[in-house]
Amino acid sequence: MPATFDDFGPDRYGTDVLAGDWRARGRTQIPELAAERDVVVELAADGFCGAVVGVEKGTVVLEDRFGKRRMYPLGHGFLVDGKPVRLVAPARAGAPAAAPAGRLRTASGSFAVESSRAKVALPSRIFVEGRHDAELVEKIWGADLRVEGVVVEYLEGVDRLEELLDEFAPGRGRRVGVLVDHLVPGSKEQRIAERVARGRHGAHVLVVGHPFIDIWQAVKPARVGREAWPVIPRGTEWKHGVCAAFGWPHAEQADIARAWQRILGQVRGYGDLEPALLGRVEELIDFVTDPEG
Repeated sequence: MPATFDDFGPDRYGTDVLAGDWRARGRTQIPELAAERDVVVELAADGFCGAVVGVEKGTVVLEDRFGKRRMYPLGHGFLVDGKPVRLVAPARAGAPAAAPAGRLRTASGSFAVESSRAKVALPSRIFVEGRHDAELVEKIWGADLRVEGVVVEYLEGVDRLEELLDEFAPGRGRRVGVLVDHLVPGSKEQRIAERVARGRHGAHVLVVGHPFIDIWQAVKPARVGREAWPVIPRGTEWKHGVCAAFGWPHAEQADIARAWQRILGQVRGYGDLEPALLGRVEELIDFVTDPEG
């Protein structure tokens, strides 16, 4: 009877060296990652980190959270969660999708916390001006806010801010962050923000804002197929003017609501928003979750 492997113990020389892919032995296998939109990667060479916003003829276009874009060839040289990946073109429609590599990111670009339950709501709050602002914040930062236990409420107009702060009674461990539209020098919003900062709640309230007339403008116009948001004449309600300029229905409030849902539906991640909004929202989240506050 021929001798077997068990007769001599483990084979110190292994199996036939010509069997299988012997050239690959000892080499690290780098996983492939499809360059789907909003996948976030880092460049091993210079540390640039951005979300995929396009793939063109063997290259990938990345955009960082400040809106800066760079183009790189697909292939090696990318990292996800500090580990190398090889970026490849996304699968064609109908073809099986590649499995994701590394940790997932939320729409805001943060690492997703797997199997996490939302925390009990903190006493602190973030106030935004209106429903559309709240819906956009929820779409991009909702996962992060639930992990932190932060509730977003809307004011229905910044004119009510001081009244609502008196009702809420901010204090230590009970902070309020406020996001205001059109916070520019000389504006009504700027005057209200200055009064709040000087007032009795100022130590526990942070009012920040973006320069846009309305939160709609914080969405990059390319997401709705435009090069720029239209300039609306004074005296014309801005949202109605935008819809008219775009050729969208605008006779009723329901038309305006549908227009916003059309815009919001094109927003997939932080790369679709203007940097002037991104930094302000993250500043508010840091403020209301500061354990020393």
